[in-house]
Amino acid sequence: MRLHGSAMRLTILIGEDDRYRQRPLYTEIVRRAHDQGLAGASVFRGMEGFGASSLIHTSRILSLSEDLPVAIVIVDNEERINEFVAQLDELVAEGLVIMDRVEVYRYVGRPPRGAR
Repeated sequence: MRLHGSAMRLTILIGEDDRYRQRPLYTEIVRRAHDQGLAGASVFRGMEGFGASSLIHTSRILSLSEDLPVAIVIVDNEERINEFVAQLDELVAEGLVIMDRVEVYRYVGRPPRGAR
């Protein structure tokens, strides 16, 4: 897949303890993005944050809080992101979903193993 120039970035902010059918929600979102053939998805675990509930979640040792923030970032062309985002109504019960326009400068994968 070639991705260059104008694109859309979809960022989904949820808690790491959020589930979809007994599996982590971020895993389900990445699986669906892969199945739909999107350019790529990455999951980032936050160290501290709060959302609409105003409850602070932190990884600091003295805090017993878990459910740290997780960001799933997906970049692809606008049409493909718009097709994918409709699935999030079913998946994301609480959290934040944002989309913003980006410019892709470079998008290069690794060569297959043994082809180096």
